[in-house]
Amino acid sequence: MIDVTLLSGKQITVNAEIIEIVDEVPDTVITLTTGKKIIVKESRQKVKSLVKSYKRDILNRNCDE
Repeated sequence: MIDVTLLSGKQITVNAEIIEIVDEVPDTVITLTTGKKIIVKESRQKVKSLVKSYKRDILNRNCDE
């Protein structure tokens, strides 16, 4: 799960496992595998970094077991 900020300023948590596309047009739009679109304040690069960190944390947890 990653935390992102909607354009309204509200923070939400998104399931990183169902993110399909992240695009900047010019706002950042996250498209989920469900077809739902979320417009956020974070840049495309920031969302990418958040997803990478999330995945890294999951892998590290599995390696520690």
